[in-house]
Amino acid sequence: MTLAAMTADVSGFTVHEASRRHQRKPRLAAMLLLGSVLLLAGCTTDGPDSMTNKVEREQGSQENIASLSSVIASNPSDPEGYNVRGSSYGRAGEYRRAIADFGQAIQLNPRFYQAYANRALVHRNMGNTQAALADYNMALQLNANYDVAYIGRGNLYRQAGQLDSAFNDFNKAIQLDTTDPRAYHNRGLIYQARNQHGQAIEDFSTAISLSPSSPEPYNGRGISYVAQGDDDNAFSDFNTAINLNGKLAESWANQALIYERKGDKAKASKSYSHALQLDPKYEPARAGLARVKAS
Repeated sequence: MTLAAMTADVSGFTVHEASRRHQRKPRLAAMLLLGSVLLLAGCTTDGPDSMTNKVEREQGSQENIASLSSVIASNPSDPEGYNVRGSSYGRAGEYRRAIADFGQAIQLNPRFYQAYANRALVHRNMGNTQAALADYNMALQLNANYDVAYIGRGNLYRQAGQLDSAFNDFNKAIQLDTTDPRAYHNRGLIYQARNQHGQAIEDFSTAISLSPSSPEPYNGRGISYVAQGDDDNAFSDFNTAINLNGKLAESWANQALIYERKGDKAKASKSYSHALQLDPKYEPARAGLARVKAS
């Protein structure tokens, strides 16, 4: 039986800032502190949970961007202002403006490795894979201990099917004692792809401990439980994912899969149908519904 695919990599846009050096610039320091708060609230997950969306809307708001522009006008030679505004443009989906701001930050400080990593993520979102890889490589050349860049580059490798390279990057981030759940979540996906479900479950569990409000690692762990024949724990994880965010087609399709395995065709059909209402193109739900109807 085909399992619903767990592919989310939890790699949302994150503000990466340099250390604070702004005691002589109180207004800029205040704006950068806002960026720091947004980093702490927003870096845990790509998933569309309510807090993350709220943070992204706030940071990408025109009001916040206007405030940052005012700060930059007062301090045009400070690279961190451009880096934070670039992150806000990235949140707002204004990628070309984000690229320009990160470029200006790098021009002002060529060793600004956080700006390289931020620009890499924007390039990735734009589909510019080679440019993203080059920027991640430069960030790591400038700071070989920057866990965020290993995670970002690992995501590029994983999506390109280069699982060994991706695995090495996620391992490196974890060896650096990262507290970013994406490293564990994405390494868990690779363990899962290799049918090493025990290790995958451990990594998804760590990701959950670091980001308990994110549904993605619950879905990931549930899929590995299914692979081990542990439908009860899988069902619990899928239901938790639904409770955390009821708008993910994947969670409903995963729940339906358990109903299907238990022989409850009516509930399976209902959950598969709901998944398709949320995402008409979600193939695991379409295939599952076809199986249930055919049987």
